Amino acid sequence: MTQITNYSCRQRTRFGGCRRRLGTALIAVAISVVTHAPGAATAQQITARAPVPALNVKDGVAVKGYDPVAYFNDGKPVKGSPEHTFEWQGATWQFVSEEHRSAFMREPTKYAPQYGGYCAFAVSQGSIVDIDPNQWKIVNGRLYLNANVLSQTLWAHDPEGHIKNGDANWQLIPRRPL
Repeated sequence: MTQITNYSCRQRTRFGGCRRRLGTALIAVAISVVTHAPGAATAQQITARAPVPALNVKDGVAVKGYDPVAYFNDGKPVKGSPEHTFEWQGATWQFVSEEHRSAFMREPTKYAPQYGGYCAFAVSQGSIVDIDPNQWKIVNGRLYLNANVLSQTLWAHDPEGHIKNGDANWQLIPRRPL
C-alpha cells in the first residue's frame, strides 16, 4: 500500500510539473498567435464601430471604484471610498484619502488610466474590453489597465509596441461623452 501511495505522490508531482510547463507553453503559443496573426482590427473596422463612452464607468464610477493615485503612490490597486470623491470628465473618481483626492485634482491626466480605463491590450488590437483593476502596469509614468491575466501577459510581452498601437487606435475609436 505504501508503495502505491508513494508512486501516486510521485506521479502527481510529475504531472503537476507537466501542467506548469503546459501552461507556460500555452501562454507562449497565445503570445505568438496574437502578435503574428492578422487579428487586430483595421483602421476602417475601428472607425465603423458604434461609439463607446469616453470613460469606462460603471454606475457613473471610474476604474470600478479603485483609487487611480494608489497605483502610483502605493504601488498596488486599492479600492477607493465614497467619502473621498471627485467629479471629472463626467465620472465619479474614488480615493482612499483626501491626500490622493487632492493629488488627482491637481493633475488628473497624470493619474487617470490610459484609453479611458479600457483594457490596454484590447485597445492595441482595436477593440474595447472592460478591465480587472488588479491587472495593471505603469509605463513611462502612465497607468495601463488590462482585462485579465492573459491580456496582461500578452500586453507585457511588448508594452512599447502595444502602447504605440493603442495610442493610434484610441484616436480612431469613436467616443461619446458621458
